[in-house]
Amino acid sequence: MMGEADLAKEVERFREVRVNTTIRNLQRRGVNALYAPNWGEALSIVLSMIPAGVTVARADSVTLFQIGIIPELIRRNQNKIIDPYPEAWIPDVEQRRKLQREALLADVFLTGTNAITMDGKLVNIDGAGNRVSGIIFGPKKVIVVAGVNKIVKDVDEALKRIRNVCAPQNAIRHYLKHNRKEFIDLPCVKTGYCTDCNHEWRICRYVVIVEGVSPRERGRINVVIVGEELGI
Repeated sequence: MMGEADLAKEVERFREVRVNTTIRNLQRRGVNALYAPNWGEALSIVLSMIPAGVTVARADSVTLFQIGIIPELIRRNQNKIIDPYPEAWIPDVEQRRKLQREALLADVFLTGTNAITMDGKLVNIDGAGNRVSGIIFGPKKVIVVAGVNKIVKDVDEALKRIRNVCAPQNAIRHYLKHNRKEFIDLPCVKTGYCTDCNHEWRICRYVVIVEGVSPRERGRINVVIVGEELGI
């Protein structure tokens, strides 16, 4: 008999319902979607979706770091990799921008996402726009990897999550890990929530909601939902 303090089964069922609903609605909108129970399975799935010989690029994503996709691609040694965001951060802005532009012409574009709505929409906010640009157009195939913590009810909840969780934490991440000292003065870094500021270093500038793909683009965007909490 399970004790009342143990909610493992309830949490598993709750996640299962949300994931199944989300995947069904993503597919209804022309987006390929599948489930991986853990990050190891997700890594195997993503690798299986990347043929030998193609060029692979990545967006800035904590989730991608966590599943270890770039080190595994390097070990496999079958693809050219464009990585504007290596572990050793590129301080030269122009060099990073050059790689970001090259990434938009890659065969495969790897990225995370800020939020996925249960009715099948991908919601993202960018500071520079390169991540959302790659999702929308350019690369022949897009692979989005997201933990179950990214699933939300609808667009309103997605935007609240992004502005009050993703953006403040990401700004703090860049301040602490990448020496972006200018970010320390952002209102969201000081308060922990969005004030819809007009700060010159604001990282919420480009809002993109992917509501589906056209028939000719079916199969281009692929979402792997992982049964663990990943990313920001």
